[in-house]
Amino acid sequence: VQLQASGGGLVQAGGSLRLSCAASGSIFSISNMGWYRQAPGNQRELVAIVTSGNVTNYADSVRGRFTISRDNAKNTVYLQMNSLRPEDTAVYYCAGDIRRRLGENVMFRYWGQGTEVTVSS
Repeated sequence: VQLQASGGGLVQAGGSLRLSCAASGSIFSISNMGWYRQAPGNQRELVAIVTSGNVTNYADSVRGRFTISRDNAKNTVYLQMNSLRPEDTAVYYCAGDIRRRLGENVMFRYWGQGTEVTVSS
């Protein structure tokens, strides 16, 4: 199983970016999918998460500015980021809780490789 993230880049404060993350490989089902970020010198933190039933949750710092969504047919999760701020600068990682085959009783969390977002003031 692989998660491939894309869409990062350099943007001015107030701008927008859309991140995408596609899961591929041996996948039977995906439960939660989410985005995390890690700024230099900081721990990785949860940004947003979406369940298989499309229930979403956001970090307080991004609520109202970021929107997470998923396309189950494509095993893809998106993060639309609006009104970006310099403090949003970080490497963004996607993650998915994946059951690889029918009858497998556990899910494994897989991580994407990270995509860098830089917001200039």
